[in-house]
Amino acid sequence: MADALFNPCVVVPVYNHEGAIGAVTARLLAHGLHCVLVDDGSTAACARVLDGIAAAEPRRVTLVRLAENGGKGAAVMAGIARATQLGYSHVLQIDADGQHDTNDVPRFLELGRARPGAVICGCPVYDASVPKARLYGRYATHVWVWINTLSFDIRDSMCGFRVYPVAAINALAARRQLGRRMNFDTDVLVRLYWRGVDIVNLPTRVRYPEDGVSHFLVWRDNVLISAMHTALFFGMLPRIPLLLARKWRRR
Repeated sequence: MADALFNPCVVVPVYNHEGAIGAVTARLLAHGLHCVLVDDGSTAACARVLDGIAAAEPRRVTLVRLAENGGKGAAVMAGIARATQLGYSHVLQIDADGQHDTNDVPRFLELGRARPGAVICGCPVYDASVPKARLYGRYATHVWVWINTLSFDIRDSMCGFRVYPVAAINALAARRQLGRRMNFDTDVLVRLYWRGVDIVNLPTRVRYPEDGVSHFLVWRDNVLISAMHTALFFGMLPRIPLLLARKWRRR
């Protein structure tokens, strides 16, 4: 699975997903990937489940524990930091709640190997379980992303199933603070795009489990996301010539 340019592992940010994380980890391990589980300040019940998973698979699972909840972005970056220490070149990020189809892992890895400098970004294909408010609400972010990149190259910036080149994301994080909570997925993708990283969109099935746990806090996270879009818009303005030149070169 690994080669000189593409040596991937999985990073899973976990916050109180004790009911789903065991099955998610088992499905990921079946694909032969090392799993970095990041306990983002979970409750004792979830921490015990994570301890059990790590103890049962000491060679295939690395557990990173954050002292307090920092948010999805903080957890993903902690996982990427550990993946960097372990020598992995790429990270497959997937959410812990079981909504993503792990059968698509080989497709993500195949594209990642073919395009090692790009981000392979999941583009959700929803079934009937998706809450309509979430489905339609995502389009506000889609429109802002299209404005802030002057392109339609990023089809969906909110999907938590993607492959990152570690070097690219570490270089970006060294220059600026990225969103630490639910604003992370969009913030990092737009800023990587600004730095010339290609985005490859890969359709993938997404379902919302009936017993799924969501940690999206409507007021806090919508305020953070709105502030992020504002910052990205003003960051896009001086980049207009470069973004237009990028579009022109592709013609």
